[in-house]
Amino acid sequence: MPIRLSLLALSALVAAAAPAWQISTISSRPDKVSGGDALVRIDVPNNAPLTGITVRRNGQDITSTFRPDAAQHALIGLVRGLRLGQNTLEAFTGGTPSAQLSVINYPSTGPIFSGPQEQPFVCQTQNFKLPDGSSLGPALDADCTVKTVVQYLYRPTGSRDFRPFVNNAPDVDTTTTTTGQKVRYIVRVETGTLNRSLYQFAILQDPADSAARPWNRRLLYTFGGGCTGGWFRQGANLPNVLNDDIVGRGYAEASASLNVFGNNCQDVVATETMMMVKERFIEANGPPAFTFGRGGSGGSYQQLQIADGYPGLLDGIIPSATFPDVVETTQFLVDAQLLDNYFTRFGRALTDEQKKAIAGVGTLKNINPVGNGAGRINPTKFCPPELPQELRYHPTLNRAGARCDIFDHTVNVYGRDPVTGFARRAIDNVGVQYGLTALNTGAITAAQFLDLNEKVGGYDNDGNLVSTRAVADPQALRASYQTGRVTYGGNGLARIPIIDYRAYTDLTDAGDVHQKYHSYSLRERLRAANGTAANQVLLVAGQRSNKVHSYAVTKMDEWLTNLAKDTTNVPVMEKITRAKPADLVDSCYLANDVRILEPQNFSGGECNKTYKTFPPPRMIAGGPITNNVLKCKLKPLDPADYAVPFTDADRQRLRRVFPNGVCDWKKPGVEQQKPVGTWLQY
Repeated sequence: MPIRLSLLALSALVAAAAPAWQISTISSRPDKVSGGDALVRIDVPNNAPLTGITVRRNGQDITSTFRPDAAQHALIGLVRGLRLGQNTLEAFTGGTPSAQLSVINYPSTGPIFSGPQEQPFVCQTQNFKLPDGSSLGPALDADCTVKTVVQYLYRPTGSRDFRPFVNNAPDVDTTTTTTGQKVRYIVRVETGTLNRSLYQFAILQDPADSAARPWNRRLLYTFGGGCTGGWFRQGANLPNVLNDDIVGRGYAEASASLNVFGNNCQDVVATETMMMVKERFIEANGPPAFTFGRGGSGGSYQQLQIADGYPGLLDGIIPSATFPDVVETTQFLVDAQLLDNYFTRFGRALTDEQKKAIAGVGTLKNINPVGNGAGRINPTKFCPPELPQELRYHPTLNRAGARCDIFDHTVNVYGRDPVTGFARRAIDNVGVQYGLTALNTGAITAAQFLDLNEKVGGYDNDGNLVSTRAVADPQALRASYQTGRVTYGGNGLARIPIIDYRAYTDLTDAGDVHQKYHSYSLRERLRAANGTAANQVLLVAGQRSNKVHSYAVTKMDEWLTNLAKDTTNVPVMEKITRAKPADLVDSCYLANDVRILEPQNFSGGECNKTYKTFPPPRMIAGGPITNNVLKCKLKPLDPADYAVPFTDADRQRLRRVFPNGVCDWKKPGVEQQKPVGTWLQY
């Protein structure tokens, strides 16, 4: 029987199917707008015209700000003049608003969600060089603000260098983008300050041809490494955003000085800075189809923790020289320094092979000098040279001075100890049986094992070596897990593609903290949180290779492009897995670009024959590969844990060394738990 609908009923169905009126900010979240402006879209139902619409900001008519976008059946406009705090945007087609949006605006100097800003803070704009070689000049205020500078550069024919562009330059080269456009090779570079940070982004743009749009709608955000000295300063350096293999192919590239961990070793401020720079980029150029990150070492921390804790800012990431988080790396460094101190003072009779068996490393250079990096928990060791001496902490002469360490730099997260006034700390080695695997494999004797654990010591609240074990503050432990300082992997990281590119450095002559096992710690966290690590691909090479890195960028673009086309209603991990390019698989690169395609695991396989994985001291002590236990739960001493016999005197000594028991690695750590949420505010 045919179904007949009246015109009125048919109109009602059409109206119900049409998208509703909606106002949204497309440069940032509406509750986290900065600088007094926002790129805004007003979606209009398909059955309504794009004319006759009035738009108001806090009651004031701003209709002229908007232009129609027929493709999206929407109005687009850069709304300026937002007041600090709450604002209201309204769209009218008559006497009552068809749509409303509350927008919360923050100052361009920040903060937005990172909490009270660190003081003192040294501005360094006068030391920053613009692309044309000139200085950016002194800051205009205490928030390190400068006037935004835009420069155009071009690449001359036959040259690899960029020069300041002038009209009628006769030797402008051409470049071809990923979309096949061949355009004059002219780049717009914007430099300014946001969140007390210098920022810069570059994009192909010909000032003489405003109609040409060579940008491929992909934004690559580059994160810089380091940690040493990363506090109390703005930084006068940021990653180069004028990379030929990026901008020359039509990508836009952005970065900021507080996204260099050598300037700011703190991921919450790094996240906030990246968010504000991305907002500014979108306001200037429009929204990207997607944004993905790259960067090594400290740059890997940032990508992983931004993606997991603040989902939506990054759609894909390419970490290299990967560490899961600052806390995990710090644990390796403090253990390395403890073992080096023991080897130097008490363990001189140990052979080098025994020392390596205790530490887990392939070379003792990964204990000393690498262990010196434990100075990041000492408030006096790694102060940046720009910070005046009279402003620095001293344990007796200036206890109110600036403490140059990762915990005090992140005090908004960890909180303050009411007794000391300093940041709470999450350093602990109570119950850790250093060298346990070395004992059980016969590499060291019972007497050597007992002497090691009796004398290995720990740290005081100023990061000084002491004879007693370090005890973590329970609230610092809780904060580490609840806020994602220990990367969880099951929030935003469960929803994006990851290409982990690792240049192998485990056996370098000088020693290197960037050990291969860190990538497996991350992988196992992903598996533990999500039941799979199918969204992560691991590429290993013998040394840093621009060819492999360029391949990773190309494949991330392809992966995200495929993913964007998938509109099916299936779990996101399934979408990510089937969107992965067919040739993008776990692999390692040997000499002469020979590539071995095989799953990358901690041990076994062809790749590990060339690039052996070495465990950290906590794994030698029995800890998990996830390396995310900051303080272990304890259990009574159990003879079954030891493959060698102990004498009665040995057992008594063991009880004295571990009076409260030893680590029970089968249980979660003390206060170990999932993060309480995402987009946390401090």
